[in-house]
Amino acid sequence: MKYEWKKQEKEFYGVKKSPALVTVPAQNYIMIGGKGNPNDVDFSNRVSALYSLAYAIKMAYKTTAIQNEFNDFTVFPLEGIWQKIEETVLVKENLGYTIMIRQPDFICEDMVKAALEQVKVKKPNPLFDEISFGTMNDGKCVEILHIGAFDDEPISFEKMEKFMLANNLERTNNYHREIYLNNANRIEISKIKTILRYSVS
Repeated sequence: MKYEWKKQEKEFYGVKKSPALVTVPAQNYIMIGGKGNPNDVDFSNRVSALYSLAYAIKMAYKTTAIQNEFNDFTVFPLEGIWQKIEETVLVKENLGYTIMIRQPDFICEDMVKAALEQVKVKKPNPLFDEISFGTMNDGKCVEILHIGAFDDEPISFEKMEKFMLANNLERTNNYHREIYLNNANRIEISKIKTILRYSVS
């Protein structure tokens, strides 16, 4: 059976257009950090390196998963952690970020390391040395589904802020998470779907 995040984890990816409170458990990721404008080539290169490893992990798992409950899985969507910007005007060149792709619970660090060594041989890329495997535990979060341009996200952030104020919630850190449910390069801007999350207490 194939593990498909859209079907089996609707509680985390079937987000609505109104703010809601959710508890996100510890989840494993492959990740890479960076700095600068997400429209620049460097960002695209980092995304490409991350996906190359993600698909290498998937293919390696398929060859050894005969005895497991799941013999395949759908690669999870790209995610990003972005530092909160204090300036009145957003300067994208100053952004710091970590982009990541979640891994199913049955993928362990040893599997990731083995796939990484294989992909380094097949598709040499210096960025592979910057990719790491780790666990994120967001816990209690406020989230919303933002539909449309990334530059319009402040509209959704405002809704989240009002929801937090009404429910006596406060942010626990100065960054937010974005989960990209579709490929912004392949669809109309008005149809881009992004989950936005704040960790709160």
